[in-house]
Amino acid sequence: MSMTRGCLLCIKITMFIFNLIFWLGGCGILGVGVWLAVTQGKFATLSISFPSLSAASLFMVTGSVIMVVGFIGCLGAVTEHRCLLLTFFVVLLIIFLLEIISMVLFFTYNDNFHRYAQEDLKNGLSLYQTEGNLGLTNAWDIVQTEFRCCGVKNYTDWLEMRNSSLVPHSCCMEHSASCQSNPSTWWKDPCYEKVKRWVGSNISSVGIFGICILIVQVFGLIFSMLMYCQVLKAEKYYE
Repeated sequence: MSMTRGCLLCIKITMFIFNLIFWLGGCGILGVGVWLAVTQGKFATLSISFPSLSAASLFMVTGSVIMVVGFIGCLGAVTEHRCLLLTFFVVLLIIFLLEIISMVLFFTYNDNFHRYAQEDLKNGLSLYQTEGNLGLTNAWDIVQTEFRCCGVKNYTDWLEMRNSSLVPHSCCMEHSASCQSNPSTWWKDPCYEKVKRWVGSNISSVGIFGICILIVQVFGLIFSMLMYCQVLKAEKYYE
């Protein structure tokens, strides 16, 4: 029995450490979400179909969930409570499977995703400077000013969707009284591609961090089930 208790103690300490790392990872993801909300938060209002869906909100929700799951794992490891250990295993397994499925779907339908996103953003141009859409108006002005671009695919998106010969002032390279009606003064680069390149240039570090989280999740699944079995074996011995 001393060997069983020794194995249980070893697994207990290891699981606690991994769950602590998992919890800290959740804190990091939550922090990235907060940073995105502060620096690029207004980008979320560009979509008319999913006004609350953004990278910032996804990171914050994911980080919060990971922190809660990590806390349950740490608590289960410290108390050796079978119900907590099993709850941690099931919840973590569901999260892990959802992450894998989401990645597979994203890479499988990557082209469809970008095509839909561009059409959704383009449809939102018709709401620019309309009542109740101040957030969308400000968002487009911020994006076009910071990225020096005009429209989703090009500046003709504004002319088409608003049925006008004028573009927003944020499309102008140099502001003047007539710049909104003078194509020679407009930014020519498409905003979608410029933002896409910006995301791509920053995605590598996020990707590495995500892979590390997946590895920690796998170890968490293994150690939680091992500890559950060891606790069950110890309880049967005492019975």
